[in-house]
Amino acid sequence: MSAPAPYSYRRILRRETHSSRAVLAIAVAVAVILLCLYSGAEIILMMLGQRALLAAPQDMLTSLSTLASTPIAVPVTTGILLMVVAILLLIGAFTPGRRARHQIPSTRAAVVVDNEVIASALARNAARAGNTHPDNTVVSVSARHAIVHLTPTSGTPARRDAIEDAVQEQLAAYELYPPVRASVVINAQGKVGA
Repeated sequence: MSAPAPYSYRRILRRETHSSRAVLAIAVAVAVILLCLYSGAEIILMMLGQRALLAAPQDMLTSLSTLASTPIAVPVTTGILLMVVAILLLIGAFTPGRRARHQIPSTRAAVVVDNEVIASALARNAARAGNTHPDNTVVSVSARHAIVHLTPTSGTPARRDAIEDAVQEQLAAYELYPPVRASVVINAQGKVGA
């Protein structure tokens, strides 16, 4: 295994493998700004004696004071919806966003490889080990797992252990971080042709 990346590369690697929360923060900020603009417009229209856009501020306060007389389903449903939105925003704020990329250790450079590239290489290697055409092999790679779906050629059995060994050997050679475990799924019915 290669030596860990120097400190100067750690920041680059983190930035390339994790997504920022800027989109979520901007969406929340825009929603708050729009709500403030609407409230400000309603207050100004009320002060000028004009008709309200949706509801006058006094009507909103009056409806809040009569909330006890409304059916219980309305405030409970509203509260549950607001709670779900708040929980989703908290989860989005505190969980790290991950991009579909992995690090490869190197002492000379910050090396980041896309999951699609890893999947393509694993598909080619699994097809070679399974003695089938690369178009009959589909690989999906996530943060910690790779799933190899292989459809053998009709009449030619695919040896699962050879395919698993080839895929595991290739993943071990890459030394991906975070590490990736692989599983192989061989379709029971073969494909006629290549």
